[in-house]
Amino acid sequence: MLKCRTAWKKLAPLARASSTVCRQNVRRTGLTNGRIPALVPAAHMSTGPAGGGGGENRLYFALVGAAFVATGIYAYRTVKGDKQRYQERIDEISSRPSKATESDPEPPAAEAPETAAVEAAEPEAVPEPEPQAAPSAEEPSPSAPDAEAAAPSETTEPPPAVEAVPALPKVPSHTPYLLIGGGTASFAAARSIRARDPNAKVLIVTDEPDLPYMRPPLSKELWFSDDPSVTDTLRFKQWNGKERSIYFQPASFYISPEELDSAENGGVAVLTGKKVVHMDVRGNKVKLDDETEISYDKCLIATGGVPRNLQVIERAGDEVMKRTTLFRKIEDFKALDKVSRNIQSVTIIGGGFLGSELACALGRRSNESDLEVIQMFPEKGNMGKVLPEYLSNWTTAKVKREGVKVIAEALVKSVTCKDDKLEIQLKDGRLVKTDHIVAAVGLEPNVDLAKSAGLEVDSDFGGYRVNAELQARSNIWVAGDAACFYDIRLGRRRVEHHDHAVVSGRLAGENMTGANKPYWHQSMFWSDLGPDVGYEAIGIVDSSLPTVGVFAKATAKDTPKAATEESGTGIRSESETEDTAVSPVASSLPAPVVQQNKDDYGKGVIFYLRDKVVVGIILWNVFNRMPIARKIIKDGEEHADLNEVAKLFNIHED
Repeated sequence: MLKCRTAWKKLAPLARASSTVCRQNVRRTGLTNGRIPALVPAAHMSTGPAGGGGGENRLYFALVGAAFVATGIYAYRTVKGDKQRYQERIDEISSRPSKATESDPEPPAAEAPETAAVEAAEPEAVPEPEPQAAPSAEEPSPSAPDAEAAAPSETTEPPPAVEAVPALPKVPSHTPYLLIGGGTASFAAARSIRARDPNAKVLIVTDEPDLPYMRPPLSKELWFSDDPSVTDTLRFKQWNGKERSIYFQPASFYISPEELDSAENGGVAVLTGKKVVHMDVRGNKVKLDDETEISYDKCLIATGGVPRNLQVIERAGDEVMKRTTLFRKIEDFKALDKVSRNIQSVTIIGGGFLGSELACALGRRSNESDLEVIQMFPEKGNMGKVLPEYLSNWTTAKVKREGVKVIAEALVKSVTCKDDKLEIQLKDGRLVKTDHIVAAVGLEPNVDLAKSAGLEVDSDFGGYRVNAELQARSNIWVAGDAACFYDIRLGRRRVEHHDHAVVSGRLAGENMTGANKPYWHQSMFWSDLGPDVGYEAIGIVDSSLPTVGVFAKATAKDTPKAATEESGTGIRSESETEDTAVSPVASSLPAPVVQQNKDDYGKGVIFYLRDKVVVGIILWNVFNRMPIARKIIKDGEEHADLNEVAKLFNIHED
């Protein structure tokens, strides 16, 4: 209708002009009161003045009639053409996905497009001085849709900043299996879930920027690599010379989070750089630090732990904190590697597993440079909380031979920054000056979700309290460093070692798929002080417990390097099995008397006792015998002569 009005506005001047010409001619011919005389035959017409003749009148009426006919035809074609173009425009608008709500061809919704058409047609009023030119009314018409299309395109097309949003990973709103944490326990659980449920869809959420990786090489083999770009490649040579990556699997092993929902055969997706900050146990959902919510059917908490720091360092100020490393992640390894190449002195505070391994690693580097490496700890000897005193003294001597300056019985009183040096003041008055500090004083289990989830934290050991099946709630499991589990043989415990993460993660994954298995497996842990000295341990190894050690002379094959050559792997827990160990034939050689360890006796077995029952075993430079140690602890029997028990490990054979 509006198009017809527009056409009529164009035709009105032409109609008025035609009407004026008609009235003038009528007056000129003497026709008044609107009456037209009857035509007279040409033979009887007068030959009056020009303009009054009959032939001239007939010519005039013919021209006027032709003008009216042409005007009618033009109006009809114009209206019909406008109607057709209007319908085509409506169809075009309807086909736009971004204008779907505005382009409904139903009459109520047609008002907006019609108004837009009128607005687009207003410029056509400009050529009104030449309305009689028919092409002038039709030629601009095709440009009207173009002009109209240009305007919506400016409002419907997203700006460049919006176009970049789809590039971000799309977080699935729901996942059957949600694993919180991207460490060893999560990866072991994901692999276990997929083994029992091949079509399972597993989502791992980690606040680290990396895919799941193993932590032991960060303080062991990576430091002994000859590759100058090892911090970039994160590939290292094991003691047996074989090369491998720190990552459990390459990126091709995983699927992207946005593909998880549509994956026909399921898969494992890793959402990196995201932290779970809230957990709704009743609603079976979690909230990320960007306010995204993810619901789940079953959930595993494997958040690991956070490195502890000394309060005297935390209170010392920003300058001291900038020069302190809390060693835990890949970024910490890269940072410490860079720092150690550009300073003169580094001090490691802590005499446990991590501190001793880093001391030996940096000590080996000090032989190639002028780097001074200092290790201090409150105990009398290295790893004094774990090893019996005589073995701790031997280990301390070993660390010193690696080029490390050891300061025992050191209690830190204060740390200050003075003259571009860190000054560590000990309580006994000793003063140590250094450029950088590595605090290796233990791990604090990450239980940030306990409050929002309503989960219980153990007051003695820390970590989430779980039952023997690693359950915290009916559909929530906990594995790894953050789990305070019930060991059916040794009671409630919390373990912070790689093999425990593997075993507990695997068990949690099985139980998430309905296995309902109790935790009975005794996980092992190991520590290497370089390629020549190492030990494996199982159970409760606490120097405060009574110990009995049986040692023998070591051979060339009794080293971590030789052990990895035999097993073919540098992560020795990967060669472990849960099968019942079959004890080998005991050696017929007599066992030596339990004695202090000497250099001549470089391998042995140390038994830790509680109520005359073996609860822990350390195999010192004795490798690939862990199934035997596991069986001894599982049996839980009293042994009158541990020398006979030591024969099971064949330590006296050459």
